Amino acid sequence: MTLEHRPMTRETIRVGVLGASGYTGADLVRLGARHPAVEITVMTANAHAGKPMGAVFPHLAELDLPRLVRVEDADWDGVDAVFCGLPHGTTQDIIATLPGSVRVIDMSADFRLRDIATYAQWYGHEHRAPELQKEAVYGLTEHYRTEIAGARLVACPGCYPTAALLLLIPLVEHGLIEADDIIIDAKSGVSGAGRSPKESTLFCEAGEGLSPYSVARHRHAPEIEQELSRAAGRDLVINFTPHLVPMSRGELLTVYVRLPGGRTAADLRRALEERYAAEPFVRVVPEGVVPATQHVRGSNHCLIGVFEDRVPGRAILVSTLDNLVKGSSGQALQNMNVMFGLDETTGLEQLPMFP
Repeated sequence: MTLEHRPMTRETIRVGVLGASGYTGADLVRLGARHPAVEITVMTANAHAGKPMGAVFPHLAELDLPRLVRVEDADWDGVDAVFCGLPHGTTQDIIATLPGSVRVIDMSADFRLRDIATYAQWYGHEHRAPELQKEAVYGLTEHYRTEIAGARLVACPGCYPTAALLLLIPLVEHGLIEADDIIIDAKSGVSGAGRSPKESTLFCEAGEGLSPYSVARHRHAPEIEQELSRAAGRDLVINFTPHLVPMSRGELLTVYVRLPGGRTAADLRRALEERYAAEPFVRVVPEGVVPATQHVRGSNHCLIGVFEDRVPGRAILVSTLDNLVKGSSGQALQNMNVMFGLDETTGLEQLPMFP
């Protein structure tokens, strides 16, 4: 598949959504339906084929949308961009069948790991589209904007990596923290586990409690390590533990770092403020303010806090975002804007919902 690598600008972008019946797919539809340049023309959901979107998600019933179809029945003729919200392992085969003129924004994990051997190790099967992997661009918008603009295939980061990397890449790049001593304590709402029924996400299992999961084996760890290693110029291993919180959406990371000799938390704050001063969706909160998930809910924002630890030579960092928006569908739409030469904030101007 080939495509001239240059940003495109057109009045209407005809969009398809693979996996529209999942949480990320539904949030992409919610946001895309109000995007002034987007026309959603194809939506797939094999288990709900033939149904209107409102029958699956009643909150979207008022939208003028095509009916859901099976993937094999989708007509990609005239489609400019496809958003993929399918489970990992299924996107690779489908993308390979799309016309070469279609740009792909993948919200699954299928193209995030640049090394296919690492992918096989963590996802339990061989990568089925290695040639496509070679052209995939990692879709962390604030750090790969130029590459995204000319890409045919963009692999949007996972929600945890987005929150972690926005916080840590500038600090690792400038040697402001000891990159071999990073501890990430991560917490996410239940929607991060997807919509398919699982025992661990039943109300009686997840409600009124807090639990770690995938301890020392979560698949977002190698993704975080991949990008931080790139920033450091050497291989890094990080300590990452996710937790399930009984809320529908939202994500917060508390990160513990060690400072090199002479560095202070103020140096970290200054570097992050300078790096993101011109970014519309990433903000370092004022000193003393503690970021919280309810400060970003429903928005494409990421908030960052920097605190001096009472332990000498250490700092505590906080990053929070909505896992379904900035952690997935919102970032995907942001990447589409970059790919098609639109203002990056188009369709993403909504403020957080509070309370």
